[in-house]
Amino acid sequence: MSGFFVHPQGICETAEVGEGTRIWAFAHVLSGARIGRNCNICDGVFVEDDVSIGDDVTVKCGVQLWSGVRLGNRVFVGPNATFTNDKHPRSKQRPPAYARTIVGDGASIGANATILPGVRIGVDAMIGAGAVVTRDVPARAAVVGNPGRVTGYAGAVELDDASANSLPQDYGPSLIRLDTHAEARGRLYVADEGVIPFTPRRFFLVDKVPVGEARGSHAHHVSQQFIVAVSGQVVVAMDDGRRAYSVRLSHPGIGVYLPPLIWSMQFGHSVDAVLLVLASEPYDKSKYISDYSEFCSIVSRAGGD
Repeated sequence: MSGFFVHPQGICETAEVGEGTRIWAFAHVLSGARIGRNCNICDGVFVEDDVSIGDDVTVKCGVQLWSGVRLGNRVFVGPNATFTNDKHPRSKQRPPAYARTIVGDGASIGANATILPGVRIGVDAMIGAGAVVTRDVPARAAVVGNPGRVTGYAGAVELDDASANSLPQDYGPSLIRLDTHAEARGRLYVADEGVIPFTPRRFFLVDKVPVGEARGSHAHHVSQQFIVAVSGQVVVAMDDGRRAYSVRLSHPGIGVYLPPLIWSMQFGHSVDAVLLVLASEPYDKSKYISDYSEFCSIVSRAGGD
């Protein structure tokens, strides 16, 4: 067992353990499990055979990782977090194959959270303590509650309301205020030529988003967008791969401009929310970036890093 440590009262039946990993008392790792480098497997953890753990992972006390669980690099699993791998468990009845649960690089799972079978948790996502995760979680989404609902964008600077805040001038996305004309007959919002920095070639509306759901979670290679809440309110998160901000849109006279190569997610929709999106390009799925790790790699190369 050269290169990694197993406490005298721990049991490790696999040789596939990376250098610098520490397996503590009363932990039990079955043959066939794979554990990366510099991991910390704390007291009382059980790791079944078909489990893969990346590098620099921390698994706190009282966690069981059942067959089919895949933890990426730098994942944190809090005390007594519960993973499941069978949607319809019966005593002494095994399914042909266990559901695969994937936790992306850098994600954190809070104490006593429950992760249902077959769920994908995105890169750098943050699962709150006690949350019950019943569906896939987007990259960097913050999820709380039962059932788990998206309530934030992990690491983003929160601008409480677009009407009272602005984004840094050196940041690609920006807030655009439309000309507003209010009178007894109603309100008129106008964007004359040049107000929005592109000519729209496509528009779409999004409404009736269930409470706690998120939309977007992608970036565009080419397309520019202008997003405005024409009714209700919605929070828009934007991320250039280095800095992230989130802003609440709650007034039809203020929208967010998103240039290319900006990752965006929308969440916190009110029940009456209607989101209008103007786009500079026709729909082309091949021009979307839907993997957050790929996005970070692209913007890093574009920035010359």
